[in-house]
Amino acid sequence: MPRRPSAERDLESYAAVARKLAETAGAVSLRYFRNEFVTETKPDQTPVTIADRECERLMREQIRKACPDHGIIGEEEGSDRPDASYVWVLDPIDGTKAFVSGRPLFGSLIALCREGTPVVGIIHCPAVDDCWVGIENRPTTHNDMPCHTRRCGRLEDALMYSTSPYMFRGDESVAYERLRPLVKYPLFGGDCHNYGLAASGWIDLVVEAGLGLHDWAAMVPIAYGAGGRITDWNGKPLGFESDGRVVMAGDERIHFAAVQALDA
Repeated sequence: MPRRPSAERDLESYAAVARKLAETAGAVSLRYFRNEFVTETKPDQTPVTIADRECERLMREQIRKACPDHGIIGEEEGSDRPDASYVWVLDPIDGTKAFVSGRPLFGSLIALCREGTPVVGIIHCPAVDDCWVGIENRPTTHNDMPCHTRRCGRLEDALMYSTSPYMFRGDESVAYERLRPLVKYPLFGGDCHNYGLAASGWIDLVVEAGLGLHDWAAMVPIAYGAGGRITDWNGKPLGFESDGRVVMAGDERIHFAAVQALDA
């Protein structure tokens, strides 16, 4: 059944809210970027800064004013009404290790989920002036211009990115090592920026593990709106219960081949 026009209008208005959240987070992160600040270590041994916390606090305040009946799940401040029909998922600074080391490929990830499915997603990398926006049933945009994945039907022609080789552990490492020699170039680094590059057709695959909901939710509408595909390593749709293993491909043929290698 086609979605009601009112629901379509709702998504447009929520996407406008998401863009304002991205602007807020970008302004805060750039104010701290390459300046002096204290970096703390969380119990999971990942870093957090005053910039992460300030970005999320301000975004939460804006959401509560604009969408008071919506839930929020944030990386730094936890969950507020996560069972609501609409839930915002926030990663104030994805790539905090890059951020604290002066590398510019960090970004803010903002997603809106409806009944557990991401329907709006933004990757905003302010230090390099890149912003991808995905809205359900709309073409993905990069800096307000439509973008599209590229055709690449063979793994041996594919450029594949992962943030770090150390994100794969145990059986994940074994599975990744089955896939790595099959692609043209296995590359590392980039954090959330990699998914934007795939959406714009600069690379072909992103394969990662150990991700939280806040790390991948924004990528779903961006990937599909650009003509790509994003799933778990078994080829199943990503959902709130997914295990954090993600594969995004610009072409369904190499998505299938990558999943076959990972899930062998």
